[in-house]
Amino acid sequence: MEVLLHQIDAFADAPFTGNPAAVMPLLSWLSDDLLQQLAEENNLAETAFYTSALPIGAGLPPGEGPAFHLRWFTPMLEVDMCGHATFATAAYLLEDMHPEAEQVQFFTRSGWLSVERAGDALRMSLPALPSIDVEPDPALAAALGVRPLRALSGQDEIIVVATEHEVRSARPDFGAFPPLPRGVILTAPGDSADFVSRFFAPGAGIPEDPVTGSAHAQLTPLWSRDFGRAELSARQLSRRGGLLHCALAGDRVLLTGHCHRYLDGVVQLPD
Repeated sequence: MEVLLHQIDAFADAPFTGNPAAVMPLLSWLSDDLLQQLAEENNLAETAFYTSALPIGAGLPPGEGPAFHLRWFTPMLEVDMCGHATFATAAYLLEDMHPEAEQVQFFTRSGWLSVERAGDALRMSLPALPSIDVEPDPALAAALGVRPLRALSGQDEIIVVATEHEVRSARPDFGAFPPLPRGVILTAPGDSADFVSRFFAPGAGIPEDPVTGSAHAQLTPLWSRDFGRAELSARQLSRRGGLLHCALAGDRVLLTGHCHRYLDGVVQLPD
């Protein structure tokens, strides 16, 4: 059996930046064990698998354009939300499979998600994720090697520090991380953008994620409140780096950016 594989850098403002995702179209679902093995073999933060057959109970897509069932796997597990792999999947579909479409819809573990064209860029709609203020975890702060100004908890833990330099220069000790539901976001007001961040999820097999769309679904409401405006620029300060334009629109977060195709290949599976 042959399965196509496309590796696409999401939220990339130049080649070899952004977050690489594997996109694997399927005629029908393979076993979960095989999907996990493929994600482990790809050894990227996320592998996105999709089919054109929607599951029972998906309902009607909320918008126009072709619709797909989309799932995401890290090298260790299936996750509930992944922004950059959704972005990469949409880039492939809109460029190769549906060049006439203005938008694609995805049914996922997090409900319906959509990606649309925005000039020469793409714009993705994610649910705005809430977070609440909590006391900073001393063990987590020590593992990150930072002095928190503020801590919040939601889908991910958030540690706010004072400056971009503190975010950029952090050298986490992953062996000292306390157990986390998913990951931790280190963030601060930015010099090179309105706000900056880094994302760490060693428990999910992702020591540091290059650019994390789903983290910005949590960061955008936070920084929108602090800045007092709905539209913000964001930069993730991983080694590869990535630039996003973020907008809070009611209960949705809109993330705009670019993708760069890196490779197209074929995976050979036993029949």
